[in-house]
Amino acid sequence: MLLLFAIFADTKTNKSMIMKTKDELIDALLDLAFAEDIGDGDVTTLCCIPEDETGRQHLLVKEDGILAGVEIARRVFRKFDPELKMTVYINDGTPVKKGDIAFVVEGKVRSLLQTERLMLNIMQRMSGIATMTRRYMDELNGLKTKVLDTRKTTPGMRILEKEAVKIGGGENHRIGLFDMILLKDNHVDFAGGIENAITNANRYIEEHHKDGMKIEIEVRNFEELSQALAVGRIDRIMLDNFTPADTRKAVEMVGGRYEIESSGGITFETLRQYGECGVDYISVGALTHSVKGLDMSFKAC
Repeated sequence: MLLLFAIFADTKTNKSMIMKTKDELIDALLDLAFAEDIGDGDVTTLCCIPEDETGRQHLLVKEDGILAGVEIARRVFRKFDPELKMTVYINDGTPVKKGDIAFVVEGKVRSLLQTERLMLNIMQRMSGIATMTRRYMDELNGLKTKVLDTRKTTPGMRILEKEAVKIGGGENHRIGLFDMILLKDNHVDFAGGIENAITNANRYIEEHHKDGMKIEIEVRNFEELSQALAVGRIDRIMLDNFTPADTRKAVEMVGGRYEIESSGGITFETLRQYGECGVDYISVGALTHSVKGLDMSFKAC
């Protein structure tokens, strides 16, 4: 069974139009990436490389980190030229060091040159995300707390960036607006408060037969937390911008009845303090919105 990952909506009618699978989203991304990069032809390659010339290139890692994107790179090569042969030496999720060779690709030189930049853009981005995620997870070693990503992703690349988080050892929050109800501050305010927001969410799930869909509610203070606990009918509580001391108190108030997520203003330096409070999850937007790519190059060999 294919898992549905994305939904495109008619913004005028607010009705669902098309559901796309993970594979369809990746194919669409690659189509767009090739179109914007190659256009009607790579004039540099076409002018100086004979059509039948063959060669090989290897992916050279130039910085220590966690490798991610190998399987997507395979799709890049296969989509552009099915005759390209890829030999993988290091798989996704493996720690790498400067000087490591991750894989070798053989085939037409024109194909190698025209796929190089797209493959590198994806590999560097995904490896950077996986590296940072592993660093955050290592900081929480010995605790039950897991690191979550957010929706603060590069438009069009969310599936790849969230896959990189998993490769790095983190967990995905909701993929988009369609697979989980997250009642944030604006939803609560527009709905008329905590109780109304939770009641409306449960009614929506029942009326639309979305059995199993989780409800998470964001609380900004202890008053809202108390209201959420009194209403119930939720799966997770997000503590927004709570201090470590307040987080510990909130965990005691919840008493294990619901999952707890800490969010807002949490840095790598304060990460473990929040984990030690006993929360289940810490969401970190920085995993995807401000990460540095892992340095690597694709060289003739």
